[in-house]
Amino acid sequence: MSTEIKPSLYLDAVLRKNTNRPPVWFMRQAGRYHSHYQSMKKRYSFIDLCKIPEAAAEVTFGPINDFNFDAAILFSDLLFPLEVLGMGLQYVPGPKLDWHITDKSMLVKLNPEKKTPQELVAGIAYQGKALQLIRSKLAPEKSLLGFVGGPMTLFYYAVAGSHQASTAEGGKGLKDAFAGLTDGRYEGFFDILLPLLVENMCLQASNGADAVAMMDTCAGEVSPSIFRELIVPTIREVLIQFRRRHPNTPVVYYSKGTGPTHWQHLTSLPFECLGIDWNYPMANALQEFGDRWSIQGNFDPHLMLLPEQACKLEIEKFFEPILKLPREKLNGWICGLGHGVLQWTPEQNVRNFLKYQNEVFSK
Repeated sequence: MSTEIKPSLYLDAVLRKNTNRPPVWFMRQAGRYHSHYQSMKKRYSFIDLCKIPEAAAEVTFGPINDFNFDAAILFSDLLFPLEVLGMGLQYVPGPKLDWHITDKSMLVKLNPEKKTPQELVAGIAYQGKALQLIRSKLAPEKSLLGFVGGPMTLFYYAVAGSHQASTAEGGKGLKDAFAGLTDGRYEGFFDILLPLLVENMCLQASNGADAVAMMDTCAGEVSPSIFRELIVPTIREVLIQFRRRHPNTPVVYYSKGTGPTHWQHLTSLPFECLGIDWNYPMANALQEFGDRWSIQGNFDPHLMLLPEQACKLEIEKFFEPILKLPREKLNGWICGLGHGVLQWTPEQNVRNFLKYQNEVFSK
């Protein structure tokens, strides 16, 4: 007697051919809000949760087992490429690099031993082992995502320590990072980062990731014109080199703080899915861009902090205009948040979101 394998809702949606219920997954679905993660933090540090494959796999499965999301995402951190390039990395509790690229002369400190990209990515091999463990135990109908940081986001961290960039100092770090885009630091940084970032994506794709996301959380910090002139060419180069080696692995590009004036400059790039934040109506995004990409997002994660009944009302309001669209407009929608689950989010609100989403698409 053969067992029927259910289709992957996520992969079908990424390829804009899903005719069933849209898949659901949340950025940071394994994280501080979740009791499973909290229990693991009593046994492991954050960095151990990322670097011990068995622990990373266990954390990844927490929200899958609890909430039944349609996709799992590797529990890791986007800053590990900076660590293997020699910038050091600790969490106290947030990420802290040992030094920053404050001027162009400091670029020589990156990869001081002049390791090859293959040697560098060996320092992130734990991601591959964790992905293998997850894939071996994950139901075949559930997809597995890997992820890396976008070049600009990694640059902002390398220069200022955060994509929020020292707001406590009047935005000094942010201004310095912005200046670094045109004073030679970004170009020099990207030349060193590029081969490692491609290797990191290939490592994930080769070890079980069904898709790889590029998270550009600071893309909206620059104007659309600067985005087009400086950032898009570097994203393109990463994607082209990755696509040569993994032509069949879908790529998600998520850019926070952007809108149509940024997105129009991405239309020629080789990726399948555009992730967007909560500041642009999802129904509009599906209508205007759904013929070019699948669209991921975009319920406001801050609304998940509301008391249960108030949150339920906001969930209903979110879905109302989307449900009025022709069904074919939803074939490429991946339902989720506009960014990650916030720390104090009640678990019941997560359950209610998935329950409501299941109900409205089963009618």
